[in-house]
Amino acid sequence: MATAAKDELSPEDHVAKGAPVIVIEHLFKKFGKNVVLKDFNLTVHQEENVVVLGKSGAGKSVLIKCVIGLLKPDSGKILVFGDNVPGLSPDELDRVRTKIGFLFQANALYDSMTVRENLEFPLRRHWIDLTPKQVNQMVSEALENVGLKNTVDMMPAELSGGMLKRVALARTLILKPEIILYDEPTTGLDPVTSREIDSLILKLQKKYHTSSIVISHDMNCVKNIADRVILLLEGKCYADGTYDELAHSADEKIKQFFE
Repeated sequence: MATAAKDELSPEDHVAKGAPVIVIEHLFKKFGKNVVLKDFNLTVHQEENVVVLGKSGAGKSVLIKCVIGLLKPDSGKILVFGDNVPGLSPDELDRVRTKIGFLFQANALYDSMTVRENLEFPLRRHWIDLTPKQVNQMVSEALENVGLKNTVDMMPAELSGGMLKRVALARTLILKPEIILYDEPTTGLDPVTSREIDSLILKLQKKYHTSSIVISHDMNCVKNIADRVILLLEGKCYADGTYDELAHSADEKIKQFFE
């Protein structure tokens, strides 16, 4: 079973390797009478990939949308580098979001924009003062990281599903976030492309020392990238351990996800 979340962070604490970067304490979220998250607790450490498993509708996507402030919980704390996200003002939330990348399940690229324009969008959204040369360098580096530098002037409609996922990941990386939230990063991809995305996630984690929460139903993805696996069940953190620990659990509620 999961342990309680750790004490509140000071803003400086995240610089230490392995220190907590996200601390979720007693999180509750409901929609009408439907309670989705019920006293959910989780701590994510620096340079750690935490994969969240759960049935459809269990609240996995709700969880990461609460972390980034797209949804506001009914109660509880979500500390990101010491800042309690639900209590932040819009300006404060924007500042915290510059440290968090979000890879949407459906990629969320703008069809009417080129790849370059899609990658430039976060820079404009956060009003970052950059020269055109700096912007070009950041776009080139982000695309080079995902192996798609030659697509810079292409439109999303010209790209394959795997390429779209890579471009979306490049856009997520352009601000060099310290935390990345992945919502089903391999959904809809063939097995070969899924493995390539898994390898890319691990490569970028190592290169940029990122911490991640990954939502996935793809058990190959879970096995390949997870430092730790969380089972979200009945609104709570029901189980917390490595892939092998949970895969060999005698608990029937856990075993059903690994059969």
